[in-house]
Amino acid sequence: MNLKILLPYKQLQEVKNVIRIVAETTLGSLGILPQRLDCVASLVPGMFLYETEAGKVNYLAVDEGLLTKAGNEIRVSVRNAYGSENLEKLEETVKKEFLAIEKLQQEDKAIISKLETGFLRSLDKFRKSE
Repeated sequence: MNLKILLPYKQLQEVKNVIRIVAETTLGSLGILPQRLDCVASLVPGMFLYETEAGKVNYLAVDEGLLTKAGNEIRVSVRNAYGSENLEKLEETVKKEFLAIEKLQQEDKAIISKLETGFLRSLDKFRKSE
């Protein structure tokens, strides 16, 4: 099977000769082998793994998305994904990335709060001037 991992802004991976895939879907775990019928599955945030003919197993931490299988072509479109052959390294990467995202979200909330406060003060001044 040929596997493509797609993010909104780039193609993360293209892997040929994949013999097995396991993904987390809204209905539970989904295993895909080469003879499986074509399908579409909605992915939830979690682990995604694939194994190549060489026996190499790769792990991805994926955000929500969509998996489609048509013939030998499998496409996985997700919001975000981080991959590694080592689960411990993947865990460290995911923690680091989530902390960075959380920090950005906190900064965004602070900026929005300042904008709201400034808007309310301006509105209050406008009401008093009438």
